Amino acid sequence: MRYSSLAAAGALALLTVSTALHGQRPDDQIDPRSMALVAEGQAARAAGNLQAATDTLETALAVDPRNRAALNQLAGIAMAQGLPGKAIRFYREALTLDPGDLAALQGQGEAFVARGAIDRARDNLAKIKKRCPSACPQGVALAAAIARGAATAPVVAQAGKPPSRQ
Repeated sequence: MRYSSLAAAGALALLTVSTALHGQRPDDQIDPRSMALVAEGQAARAAGNLQAATDTLETALAVDPRNRAALNQLAGIAMAQGLPGKAIRFYREALTLDPGDLAALQGQGEAFVARGAIDRARDNLAKIKKRCPSACPQGVALAAAIARGAATAPVVAQAGKPPSRQ
């Protein structure tokens, strides 16, 4: 019995290393059960049940931790709840899996704007423009959010220093 436990632990360790070395699986290789749970979570969110949506999306991540759609949805729920810091963390996790995820770049940029971090939002916009040189919807939406945020950001003046927007 002891050897089978050791063998199982060794196999799990090899699987973990193998997964880490191979990186993000394409979306079509995400566990179908996890994708089905994302659809359920989206339906719960659309019905206004944010707690059920959160629970379902967290289950989707338990089934397949590399499900960026679940991470992006959880971030969107955090924003809807007025928690941009939490949203930034979810988007960061999605971007760790795929740095080119345009939806995550846009969402994280909008969360940065909500926190008053206009320069960091502009960094995300630059990343979007690099990946999508023509005017893609994510870039247009983030640029508009930055413009609104920059217009309403408080101006902080210190003695002897010019006002700053951040």
